[in-house]
Amino acid sequence: MTTATRQGPGADRLPQEGPYQSYVYAYPHKTAYRKLPERPSLRTLWTAEPKDALSLYLHIPFCEVRCGFCNLFTRIGAPDGLTSAYLDALDRQASAVRAALGEEERVRFATAAFGGGTPTFLTAAELERLCDIAEHRMGADLAAVPLSVEASPATATADRLEVLAARGTTRLSLGVQSFDDSEARAAVRPQRRADVEAALGRIREARIPVLNIDLIYGIDGQTDETWLRSLNAALEWRPEELYLYPLYIRPLTGLGRRGTGTDPAWDEQRLRLYRLGRDHLLAHGYEQRSMRMFRRADAPPQGADDYACQTDGMIGLGCGARSYTAGLHYSFDYAVGMHQVRSIIDDYVARPAADFAHAEYGRRIDAGEARRRHLLQSLLQADGLRIADYRTRFGRLPTDDFGAELRRFAERGWLGDSGPRVETLRLTPEGLAHSDAIGPELFSPAVRADMAAYEGK
Repeated sequence: MTTATRQGPGADRLPQEGPYQSYVYAYPHKTAYRKLPERPSLRTLWTAEPKDALSLYLHIPFCEVRCGFCNLFTRIGAPDGLTSAYLDALDRQASAVRAALGEEERVRFATAAFGGGTPTFLTAAELERLCDIAEHRMGADLAAVPLSVEASPATATADRLEVLAARGTTRLSLGVQSFDDSEARAAVRPQRRADVEAALGRIREARIPVLNIDLIYGIDGQTDETWLRSLNAALEWRPEELYLYPLYIRPLTGLGRRGTGTDPAWDEQRLRLYRLGRDHLLAHGYEQRSMRMFRRADAPPQGADDYACQTDGMIGLGCGARSYTAGLHYSFDYAVGMHQVRSIIDDYVARPAADFAHAEYGRRIDAGEARRRHLLQSLLQADGLRIADYRTRFGRLPTDDFGAELRRFAERGWLGDSGPRVETLRLTPEGLAHSDAIGPELFSPAVRADMAAYEGK
């Protein structure tokens, strides 16, 4: 999650030959959201929603540096008082949202996550307050549910990790990207391997059950040998999870000046490095859970789909977070450019509590989009799409709704057996390798059009 580049495709018809269209970490993407003129009340939105297994996500939009590939909602640094003011606003928002959820005995959180940005940009005392907001304002029992937190090497300090471990963190995700100093500089991520190793040592000393390490392939100057060296350096720490991300270069990012067009040679490099990394991890006792995620076979489970937090019943707090009901996905305004991000954060911290009782930007989810979302969330996982689950939820078969697309994937060798007696639709190994082409191809025409019309800012 810390490294994902989250800009959707801007073409009305996606090209078939490129394996790297877009990372589909959520559907629909925020570039398909629009201002909601009616500003529906959260109380109305959540009245009929199941609330016995909610997901809680708290967004901290601050980083010490902005990596060259990053187009997440975050700003570099924070003037004196801004993080405290942000937590004040987060507290006000949490109070308003919790009131909108209704009867206390019916509300239960099953998972929690702190993301960003970099949550560990906050001081140890501020992290204590963040946990208090999750627990005392929202009612999430952090000691009893899986809690995932994102961190960077520079901010994974002993005092911060002590707080996180004491408050129930079960998973710490560290954005390393590369153990090679020259590759880190090429990705505009200034760090030294020695500092990364020191941070990993502190994380292991904190005894947080699951360590995830993020690595990136496709960096300028990266070779098979340097990629394997980074993988082996990560494996020295026996992380319970590893995420392998292809590098994307998107508009409004530090590397964006290099251009974002299709480069067949770069595509081939990324595919080669992906396969090399995949095979290396499989040979070292890891199981592939998706194109990006690899889990050590003996790693402790973290809950349903572990760190998905993308299902209906998600409560997002913070100006970069989104929330999901069955009929509406909503958030605040979205931007990548520094000036616009700062403006949105300034607006957020100035809001009174009453402003947080309404949804402002979002997208309605009709029955067709719900089916697409279910297909995307399932098919892009190694476990695949259980046909019985789809039929139970929607009263029809996946082939009734997406027969043409599924046939195309099968013809390309991306989809396994989809005959009438098959119980689960699964991507082939080559299909998983092309997940970033399969996902965008399943976007609806309406979502595709709105993403294309979105004006980046």
